Amino acid sequence: MSGRDPHEEDRAATNLELFYDLVFVVAFSVAGTQLAHQLAEGHYQTGVIGYLLCTFAAIWAWINFAWFASAFDTDDWFFRIVTLVQMIGVAVIALGIPDVFSSLGGHEHVDNRVLVLGYILMRVGMVAQWLRAAAQSPEYRGACLIYAAMTLLAQFGWVAVLLINMSLIPTLVGMAICVGIELLGPFVGETRSSGGTPWHPHHIAERYSLLTIITLGEGVVGTVAVLGALIETHGWSLDTAVLGLSSMTVTFAMWWIYFTVPVGDALHAHRNKSFWWGYGHIVIFMAAAAVGAGLHVAALYIEHEAHVGGGVVVASVAVPLGIYCLGVIAMYDYLLPFDPLSLFLATGVIVVLGVATWMCAAGASVILAVAVAALAPVMMVIVDEIAGVPRRERALAAVLDTMS
Repeated sequence: MSGRDPHEEDRAATNLELFYDLVFVVAFSVAGTQLAHQLAEGHYQTGVIGYLLCTFAAIWAWINFAWFASAFDTDDWFFRIVTLVQMIGVAVIALGIPDVFSSLGGHEHVDNRVLVLGYILMRVGMVAQWLRAAAQSPEYRGACLIYAAMTLLAQFGWVAVLLINMSLIPTLVGMAICVGIELLGPFVGETRSSGGTPWHPHHIAERYSLLTIITLGEGVVGTVAVLGALIETHGWSLDTAVLGLSSMTVTFAMWWIYFTVPVGDALHAHRNKSFWWGYGHIVIFMAAAAVGAGLHVAALYIEHEAHVGGGVVVASVAVPLGIYCLGVIAMYDYLLPFDPLSLFLATGVIVVLGVATWMCAAGASVILAVAVAALAPVMMVIVDEIAGVPRRERALAAVLDTMS
């Protein structure tokens, strides 16, 4: 485990990494389903806070593994066994998600014991990986020890969060402190130690794109499942057909706009921007999966199982969709020189989603309003294909020319 070559040709995700990512499908699915039902019942605080807590735990652990594997993946028996331990941790996190939501709804202490236990399992596995890399990679020993020390120190805090019964605010404060300690690992390890770790820009870009596809896919799977139940109970209807078409269209457009920039080349040109790009993706991942939960709420509304007004249904789709679209715009403008076209795209997203919300308030069909909201990423795709491609290619070429 001496460190991979950051300039290795044709570096791609391994079969183990793909298998590892699939375990997260369960966590996103459970969290999204819980969010949808909480919103449909009008339990907004419970739904939003529970969703943020649960998805953050899974995404945070995924990020650390992805960057470690990009730098030190040996794919030997030890690496595989420790990865299995982390996969078990993800499964435990998924099992603990319903307890978090139910305890938040009961206004008692936050029952995050199973969730935190799964998280600790994942992090213990990462400590073992970092210590092994430190022992076998003299060139990167300093950075590896920083990662291991900060992760291990944070585990004492996580154990306290696990064992002490606390209400919501103290729990959030305790978790924030633990996250802050863990965040010192990559921040100090990559910026203060000599050289950081030898992560591969194109490989890490692929890893992030694969998890984005998984979060988008959860929206498709969840919506198709609910629509299937609707059709079985009530048969086909215009609302069902419109919602199904809107669900597939919005998910496809979200996928399209994510891949408009060759992120691997941009990260290769700006390795110093990897920290905020990498951790900023937490918001994008959360929002992508939450769009699927919002479409699930719309399906529950059609089935007359939602106890909220149409405005909430539209907002459950429009809010995460807006966060996703604006997040993608911000991510690309951070990696490449600012493009004024981004202001036009951001304004267009806000206008489209605002029109969808206004339509619902004015008495239009909720499903029609959701369909209009789904046009926000479609608008981005159309504008980008017409005007964005040549500008982006020139910007990226200028960056690469400066490096060379």
